[in-house]
Amino acid sequence: MTRITVISDTHGYHDERIDHYLKQADVVIHAGDLGPNLLEYYVAFPNIKGVYGNIDDYKLRRTWPEFTTFTIEGLKIGMTHIAGKLGNYTFDVRNWLEKERPQMFICGHSHICKVQFDKRFKTLYVNPGAAGVHGFHHIRTLINFEIDAGVPKNLQVIELGARAKA
Repeated sequence: MTRITVISDTHGYHDERIDHYLKQADVVIHAGDLGPNLLEYYVAFPNIKGVYGNIDDYKLRRTWPEFTTFTIEGLKIGMTHIAGKLGNYTFDVRNWLEKERPQMFICGHSHICKVQFDKRFKTLYVNPGAAGVHGFHHIRTLINFEIDAGVPKNLQVIELGARAKA
């Protein structure tokens, strides 16, 4: 069994509530818009997976790709930052999903936490919402789950508190 933490849209913000969940994970997945001054912190995790987002600078774009696919315990996971709405993906994302056929598809950008099965692409759509303090969301979120023999289990949306800095 592998413990996963999925986070997105930190926009350069980090606090001990985020830290608590990242340190418990076997694999940390960041779905883009990491933001300034956090790259060194995140790449220090031994099992980090990430993609760059639209606010990320050249340094992060040289470190993380726009699209990535990887397998954890037999579960094929695909990820990008900007996907469009569930079921109404951008042209590039649709083509990429048809080619890659991930069993789980992770994205960020919308700041809307959502987990739903996409029947068309036969993939579990996962957007962890936003963990940073910039944007229109009211509650900062991330997602924890486990993968056991290729099956995602025990998915939890973690609320990190209000968007406004405390």
